[in-house]
Amino acid sequence: MKKNKEHRYEHNHNHEHAKEEIKKEQQVEVKTEVKEEVNSNNILEDKVKKLEEALLRNQAELMNYKRRKDEEVSRMLKYSEEDIIRQFLPILDNFERAIKMDDDNLDDEVSKFLEGFKMVYTQIKNMLDKFEVKEIEAFGKEFDPTYHQAVMKESNPDKQSGIVLEVFQKGYMYKDRVIRPSMVKVNE
Repeated sequence: MKKNKEHRYEHNHNHEHAKEEIKKEQQVEVKTEVKEEVNSNNILEDKVKKLEEALLRNQAELMNYKRRKDEEVSRMLKYSEEDIIRQFLPILDNFERAIKMDDDNLDDEVSKFLEGFKMVYTQIKNMLDKFEVKEIEAFGKEFDPTYHQAVMKESNPDKQSGIVLEVFQKGYMYKDRVIRPSMVKVNE
């Protein structure tokens, strides 16, 4: 009986020991599973964070693209008439040359034509004014390569160096842009 008790005690003890071993193994497994889940959650959180950052970057890029497009469209609309205005400038030059031919005899046929030319010239100037086309002031002004194109130089001791002595072709601004610089002679 003693043996039986010992055997039962040993069996119970072994059974208890086995239970504890199983319990420890289960705890290790649970801890491992928890660690894996935590790692998995960390990986998922990192992925979510990266995706959120990518989304924010893409939204910013989209906003910048839209702003650039809006600015480009605005710029295009602002200067949309530039090409046709450039085409009018040589016509305006030709009218100015014709008008300069006027003499003091107002009764001849040429003077009658020139009077019509002056009227058309005035209409073109008024139309260009409406489109914010302005003549660039050049004669007697200091040479500025932004607005003037020097085609000749001359030395005149009576004038200051760098002053425009003569304008060969008028220059024009369209809004805030030079569409044709003045062709000038500059004092050395």
